Amino acid sequence: MQLKLERIYDKPQDLSGYRVLVDRLWPRGISKVNAKLDVWEKEIAPSKELRTWFSHDPEKFPDFKKKYIAELDANPETKDFIKLISDQLKDSNVILLYGAKDRENNQAVVLQQYLTDHFDQF
Repeated sequence: MQLKLERIYDKPQDLSGYRVLVDRLWPRGISKVNAKLDVWEKEIAPSKELRTWFSHDPEKFPDFKKKYIAELDANPETKDFIKLISDQLKDSNVILLYGAKDRENNQAVVLQQYLTDHFDQF
């Protein structure tokens, strides 16, 4: 199975997969019904302070990535989140949903790589 990324504002590409919103804030203009989520994991998203500092500035992305990985390493929720995603991938695709306009410089890109790097723990 695959670990995919999808912008929540786009038409859903894979409704058969396990759909996880990985933003701390609920995306504007998206109803909870239309989001078609399985789970909202806001605790795994970057902190308010890091999100505010980053402000989706592509030039800050390398530093944002390092800081977000440090937050994930320190987050007590991370281990359970990795296990949840790892378990879901045994039966279906997992889609990490995010709201950012930039498809290459956002927390979901970092999280996808982080998960891939840590699946061997389970």
